[in-house]
Parts: sequence; C-alpha cells; structure tokens
Amino acid sequence: MFKRVILVTGTPCVGKTSVSHLLASKLDAFYVNLTELAMSENLVLGEDEERGSTIVDEKRMQRKIREKIESCDKNNIIVDGHYAVSVVPKRLVTHVIVVRRDPVELRKFMEKCGFSGRKLWENLASEILDVCLYDALKVHGKKKVCELNASGRSIDEVVTEILGILNGSKKCRVGIVDWLGKMESEGLLEEFLKI
Repeated sequence: MFKRVILVTGTPCVGKTSVSHLLASKLDAFYVNLTELAMSENLVLGEDEERGSTIVDEKRMQRKIREKIESCDKNNIIVDGHYAVSVVPKRLVTHVIVVRRDPVELRKFMEKCGFSGRKLWENLASEILDVCLYDALKVHGKKKVCELNASGRSIDEVVTEILGILNGSKKCRVGIVDWLGKMESEGLLEEFLKI
C-alpha cells in the first residue's frame, strides 16, 4: 500500500497543529503530534530551562515514528512538529509543508501563548531567517517542500491550498515570502532581531 507521509512544519505558533488537525480530518489520515508522542512514549531527555522547552531524544523518536508510520493502516499520515524533518525518516516522506506567518502577526500569537524573553525572540528570528524552510530544503530538496503563507488567512484557506497541492491543482512553491526584506523595509528589523 502506498502511504502519503506529509510533514507539517514551521516555527512555533504559525498554526501547524490547527492546520494538521483539519488536514488529517479531510484526508482521513493518521495524525501524529511530535510533542504529544515525545511525552506519551517517554522520548524526553530533559528540559531546556533557559528556553522553556523540552529536549527530545531524536534517535529514539526516529525509531518510534518509523514504527508508527510502517504499522499504520491508513493511506495518509500527517506528522505535526517544528522538528519533523529531523526525526521522520527521509525515505518515508512524500511532502513537507512549511507553514509561514508574518513576524508581526506571529509575535502577537506567540505572546498570547505565553512566549516571552529569549524564547520569543529566538523563535521570531527563526521565522524571519527561514530556519524551518532551510532545514526542510536541506533534508528533502525542492521537489518535496511546499511553503505556505498563513498570514491573515483562516485555517480552512490554508488547508484548502494544501489539498490543492496534494491533488495537483495547485503548484507547490518555495521562496514565497521574504520576511527579512519586509522587516528591513518597514524599519522593524532591529526591534525583532534581538538575539
């Protein structure tokens, strides 16, 4: 059986989980949230107290996610997580969706979710500097990676675009946003790149 393994990645708070849930529902897909999997399967090495984040055992996570994908009886599998490209075996992945969001909008979402200090500024810098997109392209190349701008759009709109990409009616593209150039032209770069 051919399995379509779709990674949904991006900076924290861009909307990955909301997009992944709706996409999984529309595709009747098996859904894996990497954070939940790490906790439920005890794949955690510890906590990074300075950043307020969990340190995951990536080798054990790779084995566990491979087992879940290979034993799954569904045709579609959605893996949700900002580090998905690091832990899902490359040979199993068919699509990588990198969700992007304007840093000004993203900052509001992050602050609403309790991000502050170093954690806030590091994650905003990550979005501005295309870190998740770069990582996805480095591992999977342009043929599998699709970049989507979620700024000012509903989850339904984003998922509709993904479904179009998956069924071939929409083109998969990268290089659709330039947050660094946008922030610089708006005079916001110094305010947002505090690291």
